[in-house]
Amino acid sequence: MSEPRDPREPRETREPHESREPGDTTRRLPVLEKEREGTPAGRGDQGAHPARSEELPSRAHRFWSARRVPAGIVAVALFVVAGAFLYDIAAVRAHRDALSWRRDLARQLAERPLDDTWVLVGAGVAAALGLWLLLLALTPGLRSLLPMRPVHPDLRAGLDRDAAAQVLRDRAMEVAGVQSARVRVHRRKADVRALAHFRELDDVHDDLDTALTEAVTGLGLSRPPALSVRVRRPGKKG
Repeated sequence: MSEPRDPREPRETREPHESREPGDTTRRLPVLEKEREGTPAGRGDQGAHPARSEELPSRAHRFWSARRVPAGIVAVALFVVAGAFLYDIAAVRAHRDALSWRRDLARQLAERPLDDTWVLVGAGVAAALGLWLLLLALTPGLRSLLPMRPVHPDLRAGLDRDAAAQVLRDRAMEVAGVQSARVRVHRRKADVRALAHFRELDDVHDDLDTALTEAVTGLGLSRPPALSVRVRRPGKKG
């Protein structure tokens, strides 16, 4: 049995990160957490600095549409037409008669003059279809999605027009004197039509213009739309 310790005897103290091993030897434990310069310990890469403003593009481009429906329609039409002609050519090579529709088409193309009405109509339809396909190929589409100001080189964001219009409408309804408001947001312009049931129209217009200008800036759009504000009195009932 060990002898009881005298309470007046000073107790043995240990320093932090130290452990007592057999043989009355003391070893200092290694420190695992080290602070980086200006970063708390244990944060790792979470304290990485955001991208600098000079590395970001000044404006964001519009989002490109996948054009799945037009591409699918064109692919199906080409498949049907090419398949029909391929079948007819294979039938002729197999010493069979050509299909009646191809014989009629060849005869019509050979006999009809170029100024014929049906030839002009067909050429116009083909030209319109080609222009439509070129327009789809050269334009980005997704006109209902407004690109937002870039905040990171690897991140792109967009805001729906209806959502932007709802934000501006809610902000317009907070202006004193506004009874109702209707907002339509386009790519380059935001039309605001408000009804004022009290206060002077000029005062309501100025307050609306100031409030909506701040609201448009707060949307964070790459190309903020220009405001067009109109205020009038509600019509008389009856």
